[in-house]
Amino acid sequence: MKNEKVYQPLSGYLMVGVILISLLGIPALALAIHAKALLLAMVVPAFLGIGFTIVNPNQSKVMTLFGKYTGTIKADGFFWVNPFYVRKGVTLRANNMDQNPIKVNDKMGNPVMIGAVLVWRVRDTYKAAFEVDHYENFVKVQSESAVRQLATAFPYDKFDDEEAEISLRDGGEEVNHLLEDMLQKRLEIAGIEVIEARISYLAYASEIAGAMLQRQQATAVVAARQKIVEGAVGMVQMALDELNAHNVVDLDDEKKAAMVSNLMVVLCAERSASPVINTGTLHQ
Repeated sequence: MKNEKVYQPLSGYLMVGVILISLLGIPALALAIHAKALLLAMVVPAFLGIGFTIVNPNQSKVMTLFGKYTGTIKADGFFWVNPFYVRKGVTLRANNMDQNPIKVNDKMGNPVMIGAVLVWRVRDTYKAAFEVDHYENFVKVQSESAVRQLATAFPYDKFDDEEAEISLRDGGEEVNHLLEDMLQKRLEIAGIEVIEARISYLAYASEIAGAMLQRQQATAVVAARQKIVEGAVGMVQMALDELNAHNVVDLDDEKKAAMVSNLMVVLCAERSASPVINTGTLHQ
């Protein structure tokens, strides 16, 4: 596999001077030799003028001579090259591609919608011009393929796979780095450099979005209740310890059980408790 070869062209301004001199001197010399040579003397400067080419900043010209690659002009400016060279422009600027969300199944088989943003540029003009057809379309197709492969390698959320170390939703930079590596390997054949790749859109597909939202809400409620119960048990234990330490009241097991029950109801209830004042004894 060939790689890019940088070509050093002649200055276009120098060749302008050469052609002007030839336009002034060659016709006079040709006329002195033979009148018929004047036409040939005028054709030569016109033919040399075909070799002028302009390269803008962050642009390049890939050149071939009768089907053979001769090099790439990467410097910007006004140049002159062999008039027989066929020149093809290849941009070196950074390109931004915002991929539309696509539907794909994650590791657990759940349909999700996932999209990505890719920033890329041509690093090797030879590979971009000759190793693939239409490198822009190649980038688009391979990017979609890499996103699909990434989505199938991880679950959408750790709720789906509790043993998973990484999920698409909370993987963050680690998932983005994996996507960059996958894209770089796929686009290397086209001489493309991946500057940045990241997940830009992630959601459950519409057909399961409602059910998954309910499950996430239920999981959040269970987790919240678990924290509430843990805190309530600690507060009840602290209350009993403080009562015993200060000899406020002597409670047997039955009274402790009733007190614990009442405190747990008060602390774990969704609504504020309505206090009831007992003016009698503990047995009433």
